[in-house]
Amino acid sequence: MRILKNSVICAAVLAVAFSGCAEKKVCNTAKAPVVKKVSDNRDSEIRNLQAELAAARGKSAKVVTVTKTVAGDNSPYPPNAEAGKCYKKVLIPAKYETQTVKLLKSEAAERVAIIPAAYGKVTEKILVKEASERLVTIPATYKKVTEKVLVSEASERLVKVPATYGTSSEKILVKEASTDWKKSNCVGGDCGTMCLVETPAQYRTVTKRILKTPATTRAIPVPAVYKTVTRKVVATPATTKSVPVPAVYKTVTRKVVKTPASTRVTPIPATYQTVTKKVKVSDSALKWVETKCRSAR
Repeated sequence: MRILKNSVICAAVLAVAFSGCAEKKVCNTAKAPVVKKVSDNRDSEIRNLQAELAAARGKSAKVVTVTKTVAGDNSPYPPNAEAGKCYKKVLIPAKYETQTVKLLKSEAAERVAIIPAAYGKVTEKILVKEASERLVTIPATYKKVTEKVLVSEASERLVKVPATYGTSSEKILVKEASTDWKKSNCVGGDCGTMCLVETPAQYRTVTKRILKTPATTRAIPVPAVYKTVTRKVVATPATTKSVPVPAVYKTVTRKVVKTPASTRVTPIPATYQTVTKKVKVSDSALKWVETKCRSAR
């Protein structure tokens, strides 16, 4: 903006410096033009431009003013001048027009909202232990039985029968009968008589033990021996039976999801803002224009 102000001031000075109109009707001579102080509307135009600049600064930020530096004909003399005519440089102010445009403030989008899951309580019967079978042992039953048992079988016993003896007396010859010569008794002095003397046999009675019956053995029958005993016998043997074991259940309360968590998408439309901006249609410029000739001093 400062550049614009300086440009406007310079343009005004150049307009004053280079605008000249001699009193003579021919202004395109080779002589330097006579600068004449005239009171025209240049100062007021500068003031108007400065006022517009100040007004542009004070407006809202939405108002955008596009400016350019002052352009124009910088030649010291008007081009294609005609004899007998006078010319002066005039500051032609820039032309602006106000335009209202609709600008995108924020693009269309989507808002994603998380809908939490909803929970509830459910009471249910759950299986803790499955049904099964259990083997139960049935013990054996017993009873008492009285019976006669063989202790020893029948047999035979051999008994010795001793021999029997008796006595027998017999007369045994000890010495046989013999004859032996013996002198006879002296009788009357006769001692020479030999007599043949017979000696009878001698016997002795001997008693001796004799076997009547020889020793033998005799078989004596031995009867079987029995004993009455009472004993415990199995009435029914031990067995097993299968007993069904029912399933075990437990009632529990648990938290379940009624509705799962989800998302909800809400479209957000695009937003726009209306912006009013001042757009320059043409730049300010210095232009040679034909003016009324005045008499030169």
